[in-house]
Amino acid sequence: MSWGGLVLDPLLAPLIGAAAGWLAAAVAIAALVVTLIARWKGLRGAWWRGAALLLIAAALAGPGLERGTTQKLADIVLLVDDRSASQTLPGRRAASDAALAQIEDTLSTWPDTEIRRITVGDDEDGTLLGAALSRAIASEPANRLAGAVVVSDGLAHDRAAIPPDAPAPVHFLQTGTPGDWDRRIVVDEAPRFALIGEPAAIRLHIADEGAVPDAAGGPMTLTATLDGDVIATVAVVPGAQFALPVTLESAGANVIQLSIETRDGELTGLNNQVALTVNAVRDRLRVLLVSGEPNPGERVWRNLLKSDANVDLIHFTILRPPEKFDGVPVNELALIAFPTQELFMERIEDFDLIIFDRYRMRGILLPQYYDNIRRYVENGGAVLVSAGPEFAGVESLARSSLGEILPARPTGRVIDGPFRPQLTEAGRRHPVTESLPGAPAADGEEPGDVWGRWLRMIETAPAPGSTVAMVGDASQPLLILGRAGEGRVALIASDQVWLWGRGFEGGGPQLDLMRRVAHWAMKEPELEEEALELDISSGLTLGITRRSLLDVTEPARVTGPDGETAEIALQEGDPGQFEGSFTAPQPGLYTVRHGDLVRSVAIGPAAPQEFDRTVANAAALAGLAETSGGSVQRLSDGIPELRRVAEGRPTEGRSVTGRWIGLTERGAETVTGLSRRPILPGWAWLALVSATMLLGWLREGRRRL
Repeated sequence: MSWGGLVLDPLLAPLIGAAAGWLAAAVAIAALVVTLIARWKGLRGAWWRGAALLLIAAALAGPGLERGTTQKLADIVLLVDDRSASQTLPGRRAASDAALAQIEDTLSTWPDTEIRRITVGDDEDGTLLGAALSRAIASEPANRLAGAVVVSDGLAHDRAAIPPDAPAPVHFLQTGTPGDWDRRIVVDEAPRFALIGEPAAIRLHIADEGAVPDAAGGPMTLTATLDGDVIATVAVVPGAQFALPVTLESAGANVIQLSIETRDGELTGLNNQVALTVNAVRDRLRVLLVSGEPNPGERVWRNLLKSDANVDLIHFTILRPPEKFDGVPVNELALIAFPTQELFMERIEDFDLIIFDRYRMRGILLPQYYDNIRRYVENGGAVLVSAGPEFAGVESLARSSLGEILPARPTGRVIDGPFRPQLTEAGRRHPVTESLPGAPAADGEEPGDVWGRWLRMIETAPAPGSTVAMVGDASQPLLILGRAGEGRVALIASDQVWLWGRGFEGGGPQLDLMRRVAHWAMKEPELEEEALELDISSGLTLGITRRSLLDVTEPARVTGPDGETAEIALQEGDPGQFEGSFTAPQPGLYTVRHGDLVRSVAIGPAAPQEFDRTVANAAALAGLAETSGGSVQRLSDGIPELRRVAEGRPTEGRSVTGRWIGLTERGAETVTGLSRRPILPGWAWLALVSATMLLGWLREGRRRL
């Protein structure tokens, strides 16, 4: 197709540039002025001479005709293919593929038509259908866009990004069927933190969507599990909110899985389970410190425990043993009675840890008190003994019934003399001592900072099953850790740890060691020697760390939300730490087992957004389809026929062959070239000017012209 127009190309432009146009205008003005003056004076031939000057001005202006050629542009059709996880539900992917294939086949027969296919996959924030559609529409010229066909279930998670209108009709072909229905767990309120041993409430309800059959509306059982163990069950009815009380006993992150049974006909069972992470914390750590006599190490324990704002410390120092009779009145010594009955019989369960610092049996505690302390440990309590020379004598705690659960018993020998504490092989693996700063190097390692020496220790014989983490003189056990029933007992066979705090011979990690021993006794998860840790490093990659004092050879077993299992080999990294990684095929709740240890973790959302709401819904795209002149069609009713319609004509309807949808024929064009031709050649302008001037001369010579 071609078109034309009048343009000016001044004759003298190559010589004087833009001034050529002004020169032509000046000549034209001069012609008018001269003609008017000549007529005013009554001169003959004025009009002809004025006409000659105007012709000269026109020749200088260089009038010409500009012609252009255009070419028709192809119409653009957007095909938006939803490939998110919710489209994998039964029947949806097949319906989408069939519809897209038929539409592409039809469009391939249309002349001057281009297809832009946009695939929308999974994102961390769900199905971003609105953003993909907005970008696709904005990237194409509005005068070439014939329309868009979106094949999806309509479950867009960025509804705010869906454009309100479009320059061409947008048709939404919805997957799914009218009979679809699904059930899901909706958590209305869940605590992020909970106190250990105190009930916490999780508020939730069961939501039904779609064409729910009458037979599925009865009560069901909701089960709450923690690391594979059932912690609560409750009967629930869809639509009714209820509170589920849970009580956590282990500090740290606890992954609670809530699940209900899947009924026949549900679209998916993945949203019938939810994982919640609740961090269990202690209200306050209650510690009872009993010092048998004033000693330099007493200040170590007091400073350590008082520096932690989360610790409630009760400290008693026995300054005046019962056998001391010096006649000094008690009120003058400002002493208080040791409430032994209340502390060791009535209130002992209130404490998380009992520390005996250089304590000796002097008749202050009755034998039944020691029995009660032993039962307290076996029921989950913790005792730490910091021993001095008294531990080797006849007044040793080891001679009481508490001695039955101590991790070591004294031989009766006190070793006086300097020695440097060393880590054992187990100590290099145990979380209490493995990374103590400045630890002496093991064989074959680069030497670290040298710890200062201690000057005295008690010779002991470790009990079976205990762990010797540190040794002293002649490899004698120095730090012994043990378990009794559900509780823990630690023994430091020396009263010289305070030398590290004073910087004797360079000192050592006194506070680190004491803090770790105390917190290990109180079952802090980070200090468990036999533990399974899970870490979501990035995306769907799960890091697995198995801590153990023994060599680990068997793989870890990972169970996914779909019940599929995988075995992950573990390789030793740091001493006592065996690591592996697992890339999850999809978000969800994964359970890792290794031996008797079980841990669960939610990778991504426990019930991904793709499977939160699963019933196909046209609400998200219905507004855009209406304002753009498009339509909403169900693929379950058949694939509509595709037609090309003129602009302004209806874009949907029914015929004898079924339903149809229309795309607008645009007919856009683009300029492919330009050409210019002068109105008259130069010789023609010269002839006209000459003829006009001749006529003017003849007129001036009184000839009848």
